[in-house]
Formats: sequence, structure tokens, C-alpha cells
Amino acid sequence: MRELLTYIVQNLVEKSDEVSVTEREQGGETVFEVRVANGDMGKVIGRQGRVVKEIRVLMKAVAQRQGKKVSVEIMD
Repeated sequence: MRELLTYIVQNLVEKSDEVSVTEREQGGETVFEVRVANGDMGKVIGRQGRVVKEIRVLMKAVAQRQGKKVSVEIMD
């Protein structure tokens, strides 16, 4: 799942080499922390948060098929 999230975010931003996705467990849930270059933050979040909402929906759908719980956080 981490590879899928990294692929999606790298294709949204201009500085794909600065994309960092870390994974941690918190209360039985996998949390993915996404970090991007400052100038690319708006592209990942999208207008009114639409892009990041869709990324979260997609990741939750993939996780549900695998019987897991995930969340995606965009870090500053």
C-alpha cells in the first residue's frame, strides 16, 4: 500500500524526488505520513481538500480489501 500511495503522490507533484511516505502503527491502524516540497503541498491537498479526500478514499478501499485500517496524513 505504501508503494501505491507513493506512486500516486509522486505523479501529482512537480518535485517527485522530495516525496516521502512513512508508515506507523497507531491503535491497530496503519497511518501513512506524506511529506512533499512546500510548493507542491497545494497540489496534493487540492481545491477545498478534494484531492487528499480522494486519496484517502482510495487507500481505505484498498486497505478494506486486505482487512486492514489505514489513514493518510499530509505533514508540513
